[in-house]
Amino acid sequence: MSVFTMDAATRSSLLLEELSSLTDFHRSHSVEYDRILTASGFTSASSVADLPWLPVRLFKNLTLKSIPDDEVFKVLTSSGTTGEVSKIYLDKHAAAEQTRRLGATLQTVLGPSRLPMILVDSKGILKDRRSFSARGAGVLGMATFGRDHAWALDPSGAPDLEALRGFLAKHGDKPFLIFGFTYLVWLHLYEVARDNGLDLSNGILIHSGGWKKLVDQAVSPAEFRRRLQADTGLTHVHNYYGMVEQIGTIFLEGPSGGSLYCPDFADVIIRNPTTWEEQPVGEPGLIEVVSTLPTSYPGHILLTEDLGVLDGIDDGDWPGKRFSVLGRLPRAEARGCSDTYREAA
Repeated sequence: MSVFTMDAATRSSLLLEELSSLTDFHRSHSVEYDRILTASGFTSASSVADLPWLPVRLFKNLTLKSIPDDEVFKVLTSSGTTGEVSKIYLDKHAAAEQTRRLGATLQTVLGPSRLPMILVDSKGILKDRRSFSARGAGVLGMATFGRDHAWALDPSGAPDLEALRGFLAKHGDKPFLIFGFTYLVWLHLYEVARDNGLDLSNGILIHSGGWKKLVDQAVSPAEFRRRLQADTGLTHVHNYYGMVEQIGTIFLEGPSGGSLYCPDFADVIIRNPTTWEEQPVGEPGLIEVVSTLPTSYPGHILLTEDLGVLDGIDDGDWPGKRFSVLGRLPRAEARGCSDTYREAA
């Protein structure tokens, strides 16, 4: 069943109630969060946009959690490149729920069955199962939605052409899933498939992780899709936007491409970086993401350091807001998962 069903008005009404309850819960279970809200003077909200947001960077500087230490099941870390990382604390319920909701989101484009899967990464990314980087968490999280996995990179980080050929010989004539961070997909799947005549026409690609290195190579999102189709036959391509600070919530690119969509349990607000007011369709600003999934830590309303723009409301492939990510706020820390990749020595 799709999680892209709610029009903007219905979504706003339901989210206001749920997010207000979450705000009260986190306030009563996190001393640090309560202090922040008290300092801001927040009491109540009449709209989602009035609810108090936290700067996403705050998770690099403070320990923010709404569960006792003995209930911490997993700690996730972000992919910051300056040594500062966010730490996200999950209990068993939150970890299970984020996996369930991520699965429901992906089923919209993958269907209900687990498909054979290519992971465009190296198995070495999965080292410590208690504490993951954002890249490791993303790979592990997505791996659960596939089967008969093939790793596109060998342990040294080099393309494993034989693994890809073996997978395609076995599974290439029917639908299969591909997951990888954008830059790795381009460098270690697209180029390898193009140069070796690999047929990816039955693949469904889910990818994320930033476009910085591809923009440097003059590869736009539209060019990325065009070249994959022309050179490998791959037509089912879905980018997504997400972050470890709201693990389990992803904003998925629609079938026709171009825009990202909000699942029913989440939404996006574009804010004017000077006035903090909501921006109308077509006016760029800072991206605020809201989600009902963060129950073990107060990450339900976050102001990111990413610039975006609303492309439309209730007028696309799926109901609700659709938006595009324009890039990082100037001077903001680079945090793209794929952009932290380094070639093996």
